[in-house]
Formats: sequence, structure tokens, C-alpha cells
Amino acid sequence: MVRADLNTVKDRVSGDAKRNQGQEWLELKPLALYARGVLRSLAPGRSPTPGLILGLIITLAAVVAYSGYIAFQISGLRELQNNLVDRNRKDSLQLLRIQNDLNSVGLAMRDMLDADEPYPLTAWSAQFQRVRADLNDALRLEEQVAVATRTPEQRQYLTDSVAQFWDAADRTFALARDGKDKEARSQIRLSLQARQAALSTAVARLLVQNNESEEQAAQRVRQIYDRVGRQVYLFLGVTLIAIVLTSLYLIRSNRHLFAQLAALSEQRSELAQKLISTQESTLRYISRELHDEFGQILTAVGAMLGRAGNQAPEGSPLRAELREVCEIAQTTLDNVRSLSQALHPVMLDESGLESTLDWYIPTVERQAGIDISYEKSGTPFLVDGHAAIHIYRVLQEALNNVTRHSGAREAWVRLQFLPERLQLEVEDHGSGFEPHAVKQGIGLVAMRERAELLGGTIEFLKSNSGGSLVRLKVPREKSDTHAE
Repeated sequence: MVRADLNTVKDRVSGDAKRNQGQEWLELKPLALYARGVLRSLAPGRSPTPGLILGLIITLAAVVAYSGYIAFQISGLRELQNNLVDRNRKDSLQLLRIQNDLNSVGLAMRDMLDADEPYPLTAWSAQFQRVRADLNDALRLEEQVAVATRTPEQRQYLTDSVAQFWDAADRTFALARDGKDKEARSQIRLSLQARQAALSTAVARLLVQNNESEEQAAQRVRQIYDRVGRQVYLFLGVTLIAIVLTSLYLIRSNRHLFAQLAALSEQRSELAQKLISTQESTLRYISRELHDEFGQILTAVGAMLGRAGNQAPEGSPLRAELREVCEIAQTTLDNVRSLSQALHPVMLDESGLESTLDWYIPTVERQAGIDISYEKSGTPFLVDGHAAIHIYRVLQEALNNVTRHSGAREAWVRLQFLPERLQLEVEDHGSGFEPHAVKQGIGLVAMRERAELLGGTIEFLKSNSGGSLVRLKVPREKSDTHAE
């Protein structure tokens, strides 16, 4: 009879397990299909990065090309100023020096031809030598700074004319030293003055040429400045157009990306809500099945074992074995009920959040071996089941983190009923949160999602003692069943 009852129990457990698996699949299949659709919608669209990189490359290439163009123009301008303008100015100064020397020679020859002068012609020989030395030095310097536009014939003509002039002057002073003043004065009138006039004309012509070159150089400089100025305005215009187009493209891309982010955020919140809702319904279903079905089965098993033990002879080994199996069934029943309460406390639906926390916190103290100080303040108000389960799960996850990760042996739980909100705090003096764990921990992400579903906020802070502090704030209108 006992074996038959055990077979009946076995068949019932097997049937319940299959029914549970089918029920879970029916609940999870729509969620899986929905998650697949959301993941497809999360597929990345066309990124604006290639267009921005191309625009950046084009802009940098334009800047480099324009910088090279400006550098080339400045180099040409500098070369023009150094090789033409400056040399032209220095050459003009030497030509003026030559012209002054020739004028000095011309005045001296006029005085030599004046019959009223009491001095002999040889008296002007020393002045001619000084002018000759200065003129030769001026010609040497002028040859060094002469502009490149001067032809070799012009250079040779000036050198030959000066040499011929001094040869004629030497012959004139030789005649004067021989006492032939009349022939010497005739040589001055016929040869020296004509050569001096020709040299003065040549020098004046070179000065005019230098002036013309300076005017041409100045005109070229103005042209370069005008061209560079036009290019600067053109480049600025193109740059402004590129900036405007890039800005418009960025604005359009950002609006599109923000719209996508908003849609994805909404879908993520909806998915999180469905996931959490499905999780809670699944846990509630499993909890009830464990409590009702398996609990009744184990109770029946215990009762049948008790009856079978009573029917066995007193003192027989079978009676002791049946009593031992009955104790095992009772222990299993207690474990099943504890597991059922851990998955979804029935007390939460029957007695509310406050009574559930009064039961849960001492249970965690016994199971985890930590001391928990539980404080309640404010005027309690009834919390509806939807908000209560989320608040309970946040507390459960926070105490799990204290037990598993903080290394603390004490914790503080504070439940505050404030006029405008319900506030839950869990504090420990352990190792605290790691920055990466706060961002990536699945449990902490779930806590954030639950806080958002309640329309509240959750903070992961560092306590004054160096541990961690989890603070959940839920608006009263989202938690109070009697709130307007």
C-alpha cells in the first residue's frame, strides 16, 4: 500500500513538473519574440562618422593647400623686396654718389677754364685724385648691388666711359705740367667736359631706370597683396560655407540620433518592464506551485508515512525507517516553503510591505549571519502590490550585495514614510561599490529599472564610513494605494 501511494505521488510530481515547464514556456515565448523584435530595431543605422571624416580630410587638405599658397606668395614677396627693391635703393644711392662726384668734377673743370683764377691747372690735380678715388669706390659698390635687369653692355659702357674720362684727365694734367696750359684747357673743353656730360647722362639714365624698376616692383607688390587678399576672402567664404554645411549635417545627424536614442530608450524601458513583469509573474507562479502543489504533496507524503509507521509493529526496524523518512519529508517541506517565500513572499500579497520586511530582515540575519538594524519612521501608509514587490526586490538585491560583496558584518535598513515619498536606505560599512560594478552589475541595473518603473530614483553612494549606501526614493502617488 505504501509503495502504491509513493508511485501515485511520483506520478503527480512528474505531471506537475511537465505542466510547470509548459506554463513557463508559454509565458516566456511571447517575451522572447518581443525581445527579438527590439534587438532588430536596435541594429545600428548609417553612421555620420564617414561623412564627418571625409569633411575633415577635405577641410585639412584645403587649409594645407591654402597655407602652402600663402607661404609661396610671401616667399615671392620677400624675394621681390630683397632682390629688387632693396638692391634698387642701394644702387640708386651709389648712382647718386657717382652723380655727385661727376658734378664736382664738372665744377672743377669750370673753374679751371675760368681765366680769372690765379691758380695753375696742376693745382686741381689733388682734387681730381680725391674724386677719382671716391668715384672708383662708388663704381665698385654699385657693381655689387646693381639690379639684374641691367644689361652687360650698359655695365661695360659705364666702366669704359669712366676709364676714358680719367685717361683724358691724365693727359690734360700732363700737358699742364709741361707748361702747355692752352692745349690743356683746349683738351678740357673738347674732351673732358664732353665725357663728363656723357657720364652724367648715363648715370641719370640709370637712375631713371631704377625709379621705373621701383615703380614696377611696387606695382607687383600691390598686385600680390590684392591677389592674396582676394584669395583670403574667397577661402574664408568657402570655409564659412563648409562650416555651415557641416553644422547643418551635424544638427540633422544629431536630431536623427537623438530621435533614435529616445525611441530605443522607450523600447528599452518597455522591454525592461515586460521582463521584470514576466519575471515576477513566473516567480509568483513557481512560488505558488511550490507552496500549494508540492507543499500539499509533501504533506500527504508525511501523513501517509505517519499512518504507515503507526501500522508497523512497535519496535520494528520498518517503523524507525518510516519515522526517519517522515522527518526527511518534513524537512523538505520546510525547505520548499522557505524557497517559496524567497521566490515570492505570499505575505507580501496578504499582509503588505511593512509586515513582509518585518519577517524578511530577521530571516536574512539568520541565513547570512549579519546584524541588521531595522528602523522605521514616519506615518505608515499602505503600499500597493505593484510597488511593494519592486521595493522588496530592491531591498533583497541590496542585502545580497552586502552579504556577498561588501565583507561587512553589519548593515542598516531605514524605511521612511515621508509626506511626499517613501524612502528606503540600505547602508553598510564594508568595501563599498566598485565604479565598474556600479555601471555593469546586472543586479544594480535591475534595481535602476525597478526604480524607473516606480517613477522614482535610486542612488548608489559612498557612506561616511567608507562603505556603501543605497537610497531608493518612490513618490507617494506611485506607491500609496489611497493617493489621489
